[in-house]
Amino acid sequence: MHLISGVKDSLQDTRDNGWEPLLKRVKTFCAKNEIEVPDMDKEINARGTFARRRQNVTNMHFYHVEIFFSAVDAILSEMNHRFGEVSSELLVCMACFNLRNLFSNFDVDKLIKLAEFYAEDFNIDEITLLPSQLKDFLKRVRRSEEFLGCTELPRCSEIIVKAGMHRSYLLVYRLIELILILPVATASVETVFSAMSIIKTDLHNKMGDEWLNDSMICYTEKGIFRSISNERIIKRFEDMGNCRMLVPGKKVVV
Repeated sequence: MHLISGVKDSLQDTRDNGWEPLLKRVKTFCAKNEIEVPDMDKEINARGTFARRRQNVTNMHFYHVEIFFSAVDAILSEMNHRFGEVSSELLVCMACFNLRNLFSNFDVDKLIKLAEFYAEDFNIDEITLLPSQLKDFLKRVRRSEEFLGCTELPRCSEIIVKAGMHRSYLLVYRLIELILILPVATASVETVFSAMSIIKTDLHNKMGDEWLNDSMICYTEKGIFRSISNERIIKRFEDMGNCRMLVPGKKVVV
């Protein structure tokens, strides 16, 4: 989360203060490679205006506002879209289970908030019991030599299971499972939506849900379907019902 916040701050600082250093580096590069630099004070026709309503702007305005600002604003907009307020808060809460320096970022209140985001996994009674389990878990981990040098949550979960702590701290272990699953689940959802935009185009906008689901499974699980031979696929289609004719490519047995 600190990385994402840092990237946003860096982009904003680049937008506010990065134009002059960038222009200087570009001019230096062009001079070194004998590339002609446009006259920044020269007026040109503004992009997107008609000849009858011609509006002139300088090259400086074009490159600074219409190129530089537009590019940085597009990146910032995408970052804010992907990491909105809820997503950012979720990442902050997940970061509290960072194992480095024996859980130096451990924050009970934020971990409770993470559990509250997923009411189907943690009911009200369990959320009430979770703070005491988290505090006891932290004390035991910091006293145990088994966790010394452990910096990865998957490895931590293995140690917890081997020590039988997943039964003593059932709610804490469930929270760890949630943190481990969330990145994978989020990536899977994004993959599915990307596949949907590729498969259901304007030319296929009347595609039914069943056919769409089948097509998306084939698209997202390419590795599995590449391992299936054409003969097995053809046989599967033929076994689905009586065919008026043989499937193309099927050899006729005399």
